[in-house]
Amino acid sequence: MRTPARLAIVGALFWLVGVSTTRAQQQPPAESKDSSAPSAPQPAAGAAPADQQNAPATPQAPKPTTPPAPYVHSFWDRENDWLFAGVAAGRAFDYASTLNLRRRGINEVFLTNSIVDNHPLFASIEAAATGASIGVSYIFHATGHHRLERWTSIIHFGVATGGAIRNYALKTPHPG
Repeated sequence: MRTPARLAIVGALFWLVGVSTTRAQQQPPAESKDSSAPSAPQPAAGAAPADQQNAPATPQAPKPTTPPAPYVHSFWDRENDWLFAGVAAGRAFDYASTLNLRRRGINEVFLTNSIVDNHPLFASIEAAATGASIGVSYIFHATGHHRLERWTSIIHFGVATGGAIRNYALKTPHPG
């Protein structure tokens, strides 16, 4: 029963990444310029308003309209600092809850018990997961996917914290 739920979650994440990547690669509609077409409608001869009839004719060049540049934030800004700290805290919480789980005699689901019981190895895996999250966020930042950059940390924090809460919520088996 757990396998279909995991597959659904992984499939949803891949779909989310695929949709956002496809949408980010779409080009804005370009205005086609025809050199023979006028840029603006021209008034008929002698059809100038009364206030412009006595004014000298000065040609006005149309101002090019460029969309404002999107705000690009620094990778190590305040929000990312908080998000990365949250991911590290979530992984530390998961580390502590998994060690508590093992002390109570419950088997770890995702890793082997020998990995979890080797504390330096398990701590380095948790640190590597935090580093991987920051690395994926940087890839999204460098490619201009700033929403995914933020959501990577938010989802990682949520999953790590949710796993830790689940570990603490499991019942301790009592021999009997």
